[in-house]
Amino acid sequence: MGNSFGKLFRITTFGESHGAAIGVIIDGCPAGLEIDETFIQSELDRRKPGQSKITTQRKEDDTFKILSGVFEGKSTGAPIALMIENQDQRSKDYSHIAERFRPSHADYTYEAKYGNRDYRGGGRSSARETAARVAAGALAKMLLKKSGIEVQAFVSQVGNIKAPNYKTLDLTKKEDNIVRCPDSVTAEKMIALIDEVRLQRDTIGGVVTGVIKNSPVGLGEPVFEKLHAALGHAMLGINAVKGFEYGSGFDGVKLRGSQHNDEFYNEGEKIRTRTNYSGGVQGGISNGEDIYFNVAFKPVATIMQDQQSVDKAGNEVTVSGKGRHDPCVVPRAVPIVEAMAALVMVDFLLVGKTSKL
Repeated sequence: MGNSFGKLFRITTFGESHGAAIGVIIDGCPAGLEIDETFIQSELDRRKPGQSKITTQRKEDDTFKILSGVFEGKSTGAPIALMIENQDQRSKDYSHIAERFRPSHADYTYEAKYGNRDYRGGGRSSARETAARVAAGALAKMLLKKSGIEVQAFVSQVGNIKAPNYKTLDLTKKEDNIVRCPDSVTAEKMIALIDEVRLQRDTIGGVVTGVIKNSPVGLGEPVFEKLHAALGHAMLGINAVKGFEYGSGFDGVKLRGSQHNDEFYNEGEKIRTRTNYSGGVQGGISNGEDIYFNVAFKPVATIMQDQQSVDKAGNEVTVSGKGRHDPCVVPRAVPIVEAMAALVMVDFLLVGKTSKL
């Protein structure tokens, strides 16, 4: 089972949705990093359930404990272990699917692969695991900050409702509303749509846009370790993600090369591009411009409606939606996208230090 991510800055997560705890072991964090525990908790608070009427009402404080690798407030160079205890499990909400497979969940594939599964909230395949990634991502952000690299994300689309281009937005305002869209007018429409869908006992998908600013030139490799490929791998490893695009993405096919090419110019002692259809990455290597990308999230698979399915014996059955679930996952996915992007950037930043003398 793949539970680790990264090369030099490598994380391994553990735990299940309804187990005693979840957590992460971070290996490769350089010694001497000041560990801001308040910041780590604030990142976890952005992801935790029960934040508003448009998120799941499961109540978890997501308070973490540092078990190793930190002494007198600084990293020691040893593996850093963080643990988050589960507090508000309602395992009985899942007893009705012990023998049944929920549509579009990992129930069937997980059971087919391993021969057993923890049906309580999905066990290891639950999005609850992403809290551990967010904790690790907070440390990655601390390291990136020392190099001036900033990772941000925001909700840019819910259903058919889209926010303006990120360049026109003040991304510091993304936390001003419960949907995490920095455009207040668009945010109100998104919230109304999610609430409408929730009352219909249904779910809806959306898009989270990530923006990485102040990346140095030269991160990434020209063949198998392309920076944009690593970001795509990281994003597609998040629960419910169905698509990833960077730069001009799929819209780029509508343009001609003469329109799409990013022309270079000299700004003082820095080489810049007049446009940024490349999304800050050319030939798999960062060029110093903003790295921006979109991550598409499907509608949450658990809906509060009856659906047709089969049980372990192959008998046709009806699966009834129960429990506490998000009507739209994207508001809580924002810090997860940021965390995974930060983990990629830190890893490539450390690898980049070995590229030349």
